[in-house]
Amino acid sequence: MLILKNFLICSLVSSIGFIKMIYFISYGYGFSVAIIGFFLLLSFNNLTLDEKILGLLYIIYGLRLGIFLLIRNLNSSYTNKMKGRIKENKDFALFVLIMIWISVSLLYACQTSPLAYKIISEKKEKKYSYIGIIVSIIGLIIEIEADNQKTRAKKINPKRFVDSGFYKLVRCPNYFGEIILWTGNFISGIKIYNGFVQWFIVLLGYIGIIYVMFSGARRIEIQQNISYGEDKNFQEYIKNTPLLIPFIPIYSLQKYSWLRA
Repeated sequence: MLILKNFLICSLVSSIGFIKMIYFISYGYGFSVAIIGFFLLLSFNNLTLDEKILGLLYIIYGLRLGIFLLIRNLNSSYTNKMKGRIKENKDFALFVLIMIWISVSLLYACQTSPLAYKIISEKKEKKYSYIGIIVSIIGLIIEIEADNQKTRAKKINPKRFVDSGFYKLVRCPNYFGEIILWTGNFISGIKIYNGFVQWFIVLLGYIGIIYVMFSGARRIEIQQNISYGEDKNFQEYIKNTPLLIPFIPIYSLQKYSWLRA
């Protein structure tokens, strides 16, 4: 079963989290998606153009994220800032680490299941496939540019919060871009998902990553309140700028303690 193979690949890649827990959801995430893209493109002949493009998007997205995180983590100022905020493996029982490992591996396999189902399906629908690809590309561009804008702003003033570029519209534009990317991925196969099991797996991956993005936005909100909470300009910024979705007046998620991932 192709999804099981994808899960095993994600499990192997994500096992890096046993070195440091945060790697389950950072390097394990990015490189799992990239390697799934490589695996699916190299394992099948006669792929259609849209399938090749979607596989390439997985590779670009995953490698870009993994390399971005690697460069950021090599920055001593960032690592010093995050000391004490990220739990170490010693803070968790082995059973808990194993459950996290299995859970994230399952999520990554489900997230990438649309391409797997497109490849094995006898249907070769094009319209929604290309609509989804275009939406995913837009999301990827937003995410990359948001990260670049934050990097540039922090070089100018490392101690100030970022409220320029996309950050004028939303406080977590990189997460918003990721939501758009995976929404496009979901749309790309919407006409070929067949039966309860396929729909369940695809929706589990899609809803799962949406939950993770909202959880991540909540975590950033809490961290920023610690760092900039006494800044009057920051208080004005967060009162007028949505947290995650532009033009949707959700300004805080901090009180929703169930949003943890």
